[in-house]
Amino acid sequence: MVHPRGHVLSYNGEIYGFAELRRTLEREGVVFRSTSDTEVVLEAYARWGEGMLERLRGMFAIALWDAERRQLLLARDRLGIKPLYHSTLERPGGTTLVFASEVRALLAGGLVERRICPVGLQTFLWNGAVQGPRTIVRGVRLLAEGTRVWIDRDGTTHGERRYWTLPGARPVRAGRASQAPGEAVATDDPEGVREAGRVLAESVAQHVVSDVPLGVFLSGGIDSSAIAALASRACTTPLRTFSVGFDEAPFDESPHARAVARALGTDHTDVRLTPTGFRDGLDDALDALDQPTFDGINTWFVSRAVRREGITVALAGTGGDELFGGYRSFVDIVRARRALEVAGKAPKAARDLLASAIGQVQAGAGGELRPQARWGKLDDLLASGGGLLEVYQTHYALFTRAFLSELSRVVPEEGTDWGLPSERAASLRHLVAEEPELHGVSMLELGGFLGNRLLRDTDVASMAVSLEVRVPLLDHVFVESLAKVPIERRFLPVQRKQLLRDLALDGLPRTLFDRPKRGFELPLARWIRDGLQPRLERTLTNVVLAHRIGLDGEAVTRVWRAHRDGAPGIPWTRVWALFVLMHWSETHGLTL
Repeated sequence: MVHPRGHVLSYNGEIYGFAELRRTLEREGVVFRSTSDTEVVLEAYARWGEGMLERLRGMFAIALWDAERRQLLLARDRLGIKPLYHSTLERPGGTTLVFASEVRALLAGGLVERRICPVGLQTFLWNGAVQGPRTIVRGVRLLAEGTRVWIDRDGTTHGERRYWTLPGARPVRAGRASQAPGEAVATDDPEGVREAGRVLAESVAQHVVSDVPLGVFLSGGIDSSAIAALASRACTTPLRTFSVGFDEAPFDESPHARAVARALGTDHTDVRLTPTGFRDGLDDALDALDQPTFDGINTWFVSRAVRREGITVALAGTGGDELFGGYRSFVDIVRARRALEVAGKAPKAARDLLASAIGQVQAGAGGELRPQARWGKLDDLLASGGGLLEVYQTHYALFTRAFLSELSRVVPEEGTDWGLPSERAASLRHLVAEEPELHGVSMLELGGFLGNRLLRDTDVASMAVSLEVRVPLLDHVFVESLAKVPIERRFLPVQRKQLLRDLALDGLPRTLFDRPKRGFELPLARWIRDGLQPRLERTLTNVVLAHRIGLDGEAVTRVWRAHRDGAPGIPWTRVWALFVLMHWSETHGLTL
């Protein structure tokens, strides 16, 4: 869209509550030509300059040409819901800047070389998804969440800065600093809780505003049920909800979703995904991935199912585990750091004996590959020094550091730091340095797993089937309000997400949610074993392909054989991550 003053806006996203922002601009004399939120963003910039970013509430990736400054502004929303990639290319006749919401769009333009980024490759092998600001493609960078940057006509970037960062926690009340994870807290302190509830209800009410068919992903868990409950109260017509079920009973949560739907009175649809349906759709799911990631196809199958039911906009409970302490990481990382603290005070001889014992246990597992699961990474944990970021990264690492050195043939020209680009690691380390432990884990989950995997996967997979996914829990005003709630009220008891229950599920039977937590997960381990083995084996034993993209082919083959033969400590996620990396790179013609 072009402004009368010559400014040009290219924009991807959704601004919630834009009608209020429009009224503010109208009171200041702005006359609108349309009813779109795009024009509101453009007029807000014309009125307030880059300060308009702080007035936007929603998800967005913005490229705005300022005709008067002769500069381009690139900006992303605060939590990084919408991605924005850019690359500066030196070409005959000058410098060219290219930017897009997908890496594949830049590749399709033919200007970006199809070369593997060594740093991006290293971060993928550690995390199962490439960690920003790098991508899997050399020279293509991801603009950080909550960040804006100015770019001159000659491609020079300057003034990159954060206009928003994750808020720090409210100080823990006296006597609570040593609170153990899992310990219940009796408190009648409502400070900040009512306000958080008000902001969450407001966020959901804004997110359900739509002029196209809208639904809610409902797994039956606390996060999605909270969004469905609040959306039901905000909607004037019966809400449509959707769940995906499996024939494999241990993975099938559809009965729980149906029970919640009945309690809420929603118009519920249960979609079944069979092994045959998975195999038939797998190529399309893999083709939808914008970068290699071992987690994105889940969302693609769910999004396709909902889109086939005529839904164009869907709400999801994304962010609940990160914001309220739902993951095992909130327990395991705290315990690991305490164990390391105790071990650090032990005599050196005792520490050496412990390291030796760990090595013997790992070696005793047998097979040609040592365990790569958590208990196989104990020596890495000892080497972490107990730093919060280091322990967090060890917790999520796909492979041990020793095996990573065998798996990759590439030594990056620029550094990585515990599986992250060095600049990202330094930023996160600084972010959590003074934070209470549980809040620090939450910040790492939001900035790491959520920002660099889950949100990107969700955006790409859903948009591939023309579905817009909205995430009300990640409204930045709500995130800021939660930071004001005392730590013990927000997180404890760990994994129960009691505060979210109180904010959104009051009035529903507790029995609907008092069961062991399960994330949405496809039965991939079983499906790999039962029908996908030949396909994975063809790829993972292709030594030439592995070598071409910077992997040691023999090491990749060892991972596959160990998993196929049932070796301990080689979960399906390890072979699936390598398969997706090799498949994606071959499909898109990337080489080292």
